[in-house]
Amino acid sequence: MISKTKRHLTLAIAAAALTCALPSAHAQAPRVIKISHQFPAATTEDGDFRDRLVRRFAAEVEKQSKGSLKFEIYPGSSLMKTNSQIGALRKSALDMSLVPLAYGGGEIPAVNLTLMPTLVSSYEQGMRWKTAPIGKELDRILADKNIKILTWVWQAGGIASTKKTVVVPDDAKGLKFRGGSKEMDQMLKGAGAAVTGMPSSEIYSAMQSGVLDAALTSSTSLISFRLQEFSKYVTTARNKSFWFMFEPLLISKGLYDSLTPEQQKIISEVGASLEKFGVEEAKKDDQRMADVFAKAGAKVVDMDDKAFMAWRGVAEQTAFKDFAENIKDGRALLDMALSVK
Repeated sequence: MISKTKRHLTLAIAAAALTCALPSAHAQAPRVIKISHQFPAATTEDGDFRDRLVRRFAAEVEKQSKGSLKFEIYPGSSLMKTNSQIGALRKSALDMSLVPLAYGGGEIPAVNLTLMPTLVSSYEQGMRWKTAPIGKELDRILADKNIKILTWVWQAGGIASTKKTVVVPDDAKGLKFRGGSKEMDQMLKGAGAAVTGMPSSEIYSAMQSGVLDAALTSSTSLISFRLQEFSKYVTTARNKSFWFMFEPLLISKGLYDSLTPEQQKIISEVGASLEKFGVEEAKKDDQRMADVFAKAGAKVVDMDDKAFMAWRGVAEQTAFKDFAENIKDGRALLDMALSVK
């Protein structure tokens, strides 16, 4: 006769074996990750490439993770307001975002360097930051704030205007201008403009109502937010531009750290694999923006080296100077960035 203790032990072993044999509902449930951004949803292959990049990332990670990671994408600031995204990532209240990093400059002053006028003058130079000391330091600063970069994305930008062509600093005098970052605003003020801050998603209504005469933003945003409807003049980024913005795909570090090593490897590799796509599409939009504005009847002009260096002179006396003097380790960060050619 089996004792009561042995019978209980036998039942416990059987139950444990059955539990191991059956798939765990918890293990099978996919991890759902939310991605927010401010840009219009791309409904065609020539739609906003930033939304397309996010969707490519999500699809490839889902595939490689065999469905253990799934994504919900919220374009057009449909999940949260544009300027709330960096803070939400810091607090782990948001999983992922593709967002201009300089929008977080109020909370993380050092990142204002990523939309510093004339500091980056080509896509290739910007992408070289990634493996240079400035890129490593940027990674460290963000990690301390619970943020990790997955995809490095740079975008050149142009100037849309309702009043006149803007190519050299003197052209900006007296215009109500949107710069896009504290440092860009400082340079514009130095050139005599009256600056107004707002995210790119609000430029359309501001130009429509006359709050803005001119606006700096990426070529892609100039197209996606239909600024050709009000602009009579545009300065392109096809040749030179003093406006290069770092707009990476970011993930909350807390979320990243909670993933399995295999999942971390997948999202890191997929993120890096999309950087070539980002550069190619951004360059296409520099030309496409010119075509879109020309078709709408705007006067299209380009910036040359002489005009770029005129803006550099203003930037050095305003934005560079302020960053070096008033941001912690500002001089060292600026020197690291300037060392990347």
